Amino acid sequence: MKTSTPNVFSNNDITVTYSPCKCINAERCARELSNVFRQSVIPWIDLEGASTKKIIRQVKKCPSGALKFHANQEVA
Repeated sequence: MKTSTPNVFSNNDITVTYSPCKCINAERCARELSNVFRQSVIPWIDLEGASTKKIIRQVKKCPSGALKFHANQEVA
């Protein structure tokens, strides 16, 4: 896992960003995908914990928009 800033997490496919000021602490990410969104471990996001598709699905469920993602490269 590569981390360029404390709230940016990347794997080969995607980059996930976390905006703590937007987070409403619904904890949906940690409850539903705890292998990726870990509550008591630093770094708390581990993109190796699940498939990229599962991570994208979970990020899209974030009620506050604190979690976002983008593809690292164009899909052919």
